[in-house]
Amino acid sequence: MAEEKKVGFFRRLFGGGKTTPAAPLPEPASAPSADPADVAVETPLIRDETTERIAAEIAEAKRQAEEANRLAAEEVEKTRLAAEATARAEAEKAEAARREAEQAARARAEREAAEERTRIEAEHRAEETRLADEKARAEELAEEQRREAARIAEERRVADERQRAEEQRIADERAQTERAAAAAALAAQPKQSWWQKLKSGLARTAGGVTEGITSLFTKRKLDDATLEELEDLLIQADLGVDVAARISAAVGKGRYDKEIAPDEVKAILADEVSKVLKPVALPLVVDASRKPFVLLMIGVNGSGKTTTIGKLASKFRAEGRSVMLAAGDTFRAAAIEQLKVWGQRTGTPVIARDQGGDAAGLAFDALRAAREQNVDVLLIDTAGRLQNRTELMAELEKVIRVIRKQDETAPHATLLVLDATVGQNALSQVEIFGKSAGVTGLVMTKLDGTARGGILVALAEKFRLPIHFIGVGEGIDDLEPFEASDFARAIAGLDKP
Repeated sequence: MAEEKKVGFFRRLFGGGKTTPAAPLPEPASAPSADPADVAVETPLIRDETTERIAAEIAEAKRQAEEANRLAAEEVEKTRLAAEATARAEAEKAEAARREAEQAARARAEREAAEERTRIEAEHRAEETRLADEKARAEELAEEQRREAARIAEERRVADERQRAEEQRIADERAQTERAAAAAALAAQPKQSWWQKLKSGLARTAGGVTEGITSLFTKRKLDDATLEELEDLLIQADLGVDVAARISAAVGKGRYDKEIAPDEVKAILADEVSKVLKPVALPLVVDASRKPFVLLMIGVNGSGKTTTIGKLASKFRAEGRSVMLAAGDTFRAAAIEQLKVWGQRTGTPVIARDQGGDAAGLAFDALRAAREQNVDVLLIDTAGRLQNRTELMAELEKVIRVIRKQDETAPHATLLVLDATVGQNALSQVEIFGKSAGVTGLVMTKLDGTARGGILVALAEKFRLPIHFIGVGEGIDDLEPFEASDFARAIAGLDKP
């Protein structure tokens, strides 16, 4: 038992853990009895062998225990490694599955996105196609509407032109008939002198002034109220505010609280009007060094331009000058025909085009023809235009520019023809035409048909432009150079001295 306890102790000490109990050591064989002396010698030897054997056995047991522990540890390690490998494999498998799932999901998302983009692009293309089709249809419809509107406008324009042409034709025929009747009546009357024509033509203007003067100054002493009434009377006669004030002041000078005869007031009136008019009563000088001498005739519709051109052509022909006419009023067929008639009456060639032609081009051709034929005077008619129509005034400026391409000094004179019946409106005509066309002189017509002939005095006072001619009738001899004193006496109702 003591040996078993000792072995167990060593096993626990070196082997560690629970071990299989070792077989009991065999009992030593009984030796033959010996004598006590021999026994005493052999006992230590046996003890050393037993200890060594036991130590060896203990060492072997320890080695075996360690080997068993190592093998067990290896088995545990193998199990752990296997478990880790299995876990790692499972994790890798799970990671692969996750990645595969992610890739599949990403591929599915990309496929769905691509399909969505394709769908959106298809819808966008379809919408663009639809909008393009709608735009094309709208443009086609708009183009059809424009064509239809243009057709209707053209039809309306043609109809309006036809109507205007017919109305103009009727008006021209009526005017021609009236002129013919007036000419026949005039031919049946004794021939009048220019003074008689002038006084007769200004009778309506003079009548209103002289009747008012007679009413004011008959048996009445001169005072401020009378002078104010005289000034109002003269303003109403279109003489202008400044001239009326000056005449009133001249009448009142040194005559306050005295009676003054109407004839004396008329004489003062004639004298003051003559002072205003004399500086502008200048003849039209045709410069013989300018060949042809280009005379541009301008004015509003109905002012009498075309008739004045015919009368001037007759005068120039009577002076021995060669004359050419240019029918630049291409807007009215009647104006072209009227100028041709004047050309026939005066024996003057006329350069003309069809209605609606380019007026500037016609003026250019007329100037070239006049230069080639060595003509002395070229009279260019222009379309009547309102002075407040900017685009029409621009066309007049174009005519002047085109003329100057051949002769930079042309036109050598630009005459504005004014209708006396328009009264104060003549002031704005002179101002606007002066800015656009460079008016060099005035011609006043139709003085025989109005009570507003005093406007000529207001024009002279304001603009100081030369007044070359005045007209008092339709006859070819009813246009004469302007004489200030004759006009002043006629407007005052006085006889020629």
